[in-house]
Parts: sequence; structure tokens; C-alpha cells
Amino acid sequence: MKQLKAESLFELKTVTNPTLSSDGKVAVVVVTEMNQEKNDYIANLHSFNPSECKQETVQLTYGEDKNITPKWAPAGEKLAFMSNRSGKLQLFVKDGLADAKQLTDEKQGVLSFVWSQGGDKIAYTSMREEKTNEDTATDIPIPVIVDEMKYKSDARGLHDGSVVQVGVLDLNNGEQKWLTKAPYDVQLLDFSADSNAVLVAANRSANRDFAFCSDVWFIDIKTLEETMITKEPLALKGGAVSPNGQHVVLLGDYREYENATQPSLYLFDLHSKSSQSLSGATDVWIGDAVVGDFLQNTGSTNQLRFSKDGNAIFTLVSDQGHVNLWSYQLDGSVQKLSTLEGHVNGFAVQNEEMVITYSDINKPSEAYRLNAAVGTLDPMTALNIEIEQTYEINLPEPIRLTRKDGSFVDGWIMKPNELQKGQTYPLILEVHGGPHAMYAKTYFHEFQVLTAKGYGVLFTNPRGGLGYGQSFVDAVRGDYGNGDFQDLMDILDYAIEEHNWIDINRLGITGGSYGGFMTNWVVGHTDRFKAAVTQRSISNWISFYGVSDIGYYFSEWQIKANLTDIETLWEHSPLKYVKAINTPLLILHGENDLRCPIEQAEQLFIALKKQEKETRFIRFPQSNHELSRSGKPNLRIERLNAITSWFDQYL
Repeated sequence: MKQLKAESLFELKTVTNPTLSSDGKVAVVVVTEMNQEKNDYIANLHSFNPSECKQETVQLTYGEDKNITPKWAPAGEKLAFMSNRSGKLQLFVKDGLADAKQLTDEKQGVLSFVWSQGGDKIAYTSMREEKTNEDTATDIPIPVIVDEMKYKSDARGLHDGSVVQVGVLDLNNGEQKWLTKAPYDVQLLDFSADSNAVLVAANRSANRDFAFCSDVWFIDIKTLEETMITKEPLALKGGAVSPNGQHVVLLGDYREYENATQPSLYLFDLHSKSSQSLSGATDVWIGDAVVGDFLQNTGSTNQLRFSKDGNAIFTLVSDQGHVNLWSYQLDGSVQKLSTLEGHVNGFAVQNEEMVITYSDINKPSEAYRLNAAVGTLDPMTALNIEIEQTYEINLPEPIRLTRKDGSFVDGWIMKPNELQKGQTYPLILEVHGGPHAMYAKTYFHEFQVLTAKGYGVLFTNPRGGLGYGQSFVDAVRGDYGNGDFQDLMDILDYAIEEHNWIDINRLGITGGSYGGFMTNWVVGHTDRFKAAVTQRSISNWISFYGVSDIGYYFSEWQIKANLTDIETLWEHSPLKYVKAINTPLLILHGENDLRCPIEQAEQLFIALKKQEKETRFIRFPQSNHELSRSGKPNLRIERLNAITSWFDQYL
């Protein structure tokens, strides 16, 4: 069989974001692929009948645009989705066999939407109320006036004064109405059961530089009257209204451990005005915590769905390196609807029908019918079958180090594809970002490229990662470079003991974001690695505090120090230990990264060169913090080839 390479990304497709018609007889998914000629992503909608196991789809949209986030109306045959075929992403509705009709023409496009229960209204969000002068010629530079600390973000760049607002469309008469005109972002959650109000959330405090928790309320569509749901602000991740209108379920937390706090499901009874936790007994991460480099258009935000009878809420749960579909009953019981050792990244439930999109190491995401009663999957799509039949796809082995004190480190090890008995091979230790994220048993193209090139890969979930309980998540805060560093070294030692094919003289390490920080830290504290690649990394917590879009609060949450405690920030900064770095280090960074700004890479590179260390710096134009996942296709290829070339040179 052929070996995968970086350019094989152009042959792969992702199948994500499933939705089911109101009768459960038609499912629609998003199929995304990279277009080499356009150097961009193309996404189209495909449909299939879940009751027929044909592994065939009917393509609903065509062309070289992005058609994403399909949602069937709760009643009738209308299918809404977003498309950029007219420029920005706008709302379209397809009714039965008729052609799709464009519903919106927002200057900055549409961000999200929800259907009303009756299928006659759609609420949506868009960026509005720009402060810039629309009549000013675009080629004349305009100064940016900054009055707040939260003036930029990696996703939006420099803020221009626009804020996310909520509008509603009446499909019966075509009327449109803005429900909010607030000077702050408003999050759209759901419609009320009677379709007369919309559930929204926002932080309405005067100081939004530290606006991390939101109020939740209904807005009456006719009167704009507000009905509060929450009594105190909640760090919100999603919400849904029950079909009978009696309950609202919110997914969020009260920041007991800052951003390391696991979210809970809170049930609000609209009749009794009482609330309770539905998930307090489960020490898991509710939501999809997986980091990867392959999936596109998952629609993973706000994945909360009520059962038709309103007695249960469906959601994804990340647990022990896997993501599955769970059901939380309103009576407090919990049911695991899938028990797969992989990555469920999307789901749809209608009547008795369940459809998921699922990725395993050797199965780039496809759609499946889930039989929850017996836990089996029926494949519905096979859009990557040629890849599976043409290329050798590497399967990992689980690995777990358990210490005498009961602590552990979990992960997987992948052998080189062409492993020969009696031969030894280099091994690459991969470190995920976050640190509050999770590696999982899912398709990861970078790992496949490395094993195809003759490297072993060890990817693990050290302390701080999600999916292993609240105390595990919180264990890294204030301890960067200590316990987490020891976790990585210990499981590496364990892997070497268990696998005699690993050449201890040819070890490499790489990671991005927090994984980039850890790469920098590791090579400053041990010489056991003979090559390293640091990506979108942190090197100096002192400057990070003021230049990152999250620095002024993230540093306090994670390092537990601010600019009044320079010594602690510097103590945890890899830049302090540059003199001790003897490992050849490749530095990869996006020019437009505002999460870990490129000055972090610049400082590290200059310090290394000043010490006459072996290093190289590659800057990626038009790239933010998401380069490896959703960056320009050609740059994603360049990045992968740069990584393998560096390891080829030194390992």
C-alpha cells in the first residue's frame, strides 16, 4: 500500500454536522474537502436515508463554496443552512425539492441560527453596529482607537466596534426584526417552545475586559420584554429549551477553578423557578474536548438536544480519551448511548433515529446510524474509502503509566509503518495544546505522515488535560513545567521500557500553543531530545501578559501571577533557560497569531541565535493560531513538510 504524505490532505474528506428531518427519514451532513487550485476549503451538503445501509449519498449543493451548518426545521420539510455563495456566509432555506432561497444579506454575514419549534421562524446572529465610516475609501488608513483591554481576538483580529446581535425572520411574511441592539456580544441559544421568544445570553457588566460569565434570558419577539432565567452569571457553553416549554438546560460553570472548571448541566424549571444540577455525579468533561488537525465544520458548539418527550438531554461527553453520546435524564440518571473508543464529533436524534459522525484513527470522519440499544454502528457514508484502500493507515496502541501513588498518564503509541524486527527507529513525542484539551483516538494527519516517514509517535494526555476529572484538569495551574513535565518524561521512559524498537538516541518532540511552550521548556531542561519543533508557542510569560488577546487574564489563571510578580512569570518562561538549550529547534509561527503573538517566537529565535544555537524560524503569512487545523491549505502542507524535514535532518 502507499504511504500517506502531507499532500494527501487534498484527497481526504470530512463528514460532519449531521441533522435529521422531523420524521427521521432523511439525514443531511456536511462534506468538506480542500481545493488545491483555489487554495481554500469547499463544503457541500449530502443527504441519505438512515434506514437504508447503502453507504451512498445524494449531493444537495454543488460548486466551490462553503455550505455548512444544515438544520432541519422541527416540523415540515424545510432545511436551513449557511452558504458563502454570494460572498459572506448568509442564511438559505431549501423547501422540499425546490431550489434554496437566500434569506439574509447581512454585510458581515451570519454567524449562527436556530429554528422555531413551528418551523415558521428563524433567529440568527450577525456582527452589527460598526463604528467605522462606511463612506470612507478602503485604501485610506484609519487609526484604531483602543479604550479597553479586550480589543482584539485571534478569531476576529482587531475589534472594529462591531458586536454580535440577534435578529429574527418570519418565514410566513418575510419580515425581519432585530431583537437586540446592545453594545456587547449576544449569544443565541434557542427558541421558546411556543416560538414567541428567543433564549439568549450575554455578559452585561460595565467592565467587559473581565466578562467571562453571562446572564441568560428570554426576549419576547413582539414586545422585546425580557424574562430572566439565571439568578447569577454563568460561564456558558450552551443551552436548550424543552419541547413542552417547562425547562431550560444550560451547560456552564461558575469558574470555581477559572478556565479549568468542568462545565455542568443545570436544569431550570420555568414553572417553579427552581434549578438543579443534572450532572453533578459525573466527573467528566461535557462537550467535545478533542484537539486535532483534520476535522472541519463540526458545528460542535452548543450541542445540547432535548428528547422529544423532554425527559432527557443529549450531549457529547469527553472521557478517558474518547468522545461519546450520552443522555442525561431529568430524573438524574445517566445513559451512555455510545461506548466507542474514538471520537463522536456530531450527532442528530429524531424520534427513535440516531445519526452520528465519528472518527477513529483509521477512519477519517464518516456518518453512521447508531443503534443505542445494542451499541452498534451502521455505516452511512464511505467518502474516504479510497484513502483507506490505497494508503497504509497506522493504528496506535494504548499506553498507560500507573504510579505507586495511583497517579497515571494516559496515551497512545504508534509504531513506524515499515517496522522491521531487530531494527530501532526514532520516536516523536507530541504534546497537545490547551493545556485544557484532550488527545483522542481519532484521525490525526500529522501523526500518520510521521509514521509513514519511519518515525514512531507517542501522544499523551498529561495533567491539565480534559477527560480525566476535575482534579486532573486543575493540577497544572500554577505548576507549569513541573508535574506536567514529569508526566511527559515518565511516560516516555515507560514507552522506551515497553518497546525495544525505540532508539533512545533519536528522540524528537513537538507541540503547538501550550504544547509549544512545553517543547520550549523540555529542551531547556533536558538534552535527551536530538531535535525539536515548537509551534505557535509561548516563550516569555512577562511579555505574553500584555501582547496576547487573552494574556492579561490567562497568565493569572494558569501561572497564578501578574505583572506585580515578575519573578514567577520569568521562572516559568522558557526564555530564561535558553543557555541550557542544546537541541536543534525549529520555530514555526503564524504572522497573524494573536493568541500566542509572533513576538514570542521572535524573542526565542533571537535569543537562540545570540547563543549560537542550532535553530531556524519559519513565519507563515495570513495565518492565525489555527494554522494547523484550518489555515490556508498550501501553508498546512508547508508546515507538515517543514516538520518532517527538520526531523529527517537531525534524527
